[in-house]
Amino acid sequence: MSEVILFGEPMAMFVAKTPGRLHEVEEFTRLLAGAEVNVAIGLKRLGHSVSYVTKLGTDPFGTYIEEKLKKEGIDTQITKDDQHFTGYQLKNKVFEGDPEVFYYRKNSAASCLSEEDVEKVDFEGARVLHLTGIPPALSQSCRNATYRMIERARENGMLVTFDPNLRPTLWESKSVMIRTINDLAARADIVLPGTGEGKILMGSEAPEEIAAYYRGLGAKAVVVKTGADGAYVDAEGQKETFCGFKVEQVVDTVGAGDGFAVGIISGYLEGLSIEKMIERANAIGAIQVSVESDNEGLPPQEELQAYIEKHQNQR
Repeated sequence: MSEVILFGEPMAMFVAKTPGRLHEVEEFTRLLAGAEVNVAIGLKRLGHSVSYVTKLGTDPFGTYIEEKLKKEGIDTQITKDDQHFTGYQLKNKVFEGDPEVFYYRKNSAASCLSEEDVEKVDFEGARVLHLTGIPPALSQSCRNATYRMIERARENGMLVTFDPNLRPTLWESKSVMIRTINDLAARADIVLPGTGEGKILMGSEAPEEIAAYYRGLGAKAVVVKTGADGAYVDAEGQKETFCGFKVEQVVDTVGAGDGFAVGIISGYLEGLSIEKMIERANAIGAIQVSVESDNEGLPPQEELQAYIEKHQNQR
């Protein structure tokens, strides 16, 4: 069995070849997207075994995604759905700030994931379950499945990591989003919020206050992402700020948080110290924002180590 289990919705992504608003763009490049997919690819490139749980339509996008995941060496636990299509998204090209993203995922195959699907998942031997706040936003059945994933992880003695990864437009209301995300965070061992997410979810952008809030809910460790500044950690009696890596040119911010999660999870699996774990997470995040695409820049071990050694004195 794989070391890490991930659960979510992979999508085909069409990235604009030229700058401009989406309605102005005429040519796109097809890539693979999805927060949990990004984490799966990142972990696999660092040498860790990964199992990805999802549901795909029996359509060209579903076939593309399945073949792409296999090419990356990711074990897949895929349920096929011939009644619903696979989701996809459009993303524009920008040179600063966050890109415009438009989703076509309502009633997608993955949004129909259920507790029954979770019962079929093989958890034996896995060490970590990584979840984000995206699946519970897709539908009530997907929300129930997310909770059942946590229950089954606990039954198997696994560590649970949780990234809020807010997608407000997918939720039925802001209040439901906040209540559900915070409830899921309370059930996790390691919580990975950003400062902007903290502002929405608990009313503060201060890393220390965000960490204290989720520690109060029961998290064993909270790592608050502070963007270019790095991260703040509250874990095992240690409360400390860690500097990030300087990035000369930010190409695309999407996927940086997923790269950060790759650093945390891989660091845990390899028994790294908190310092080394955060250094790795910050480095992967910095590498990822330097390239176009949500996951193309995720590095193998040799490339990651070379980046850290080269940029260690520039922090």
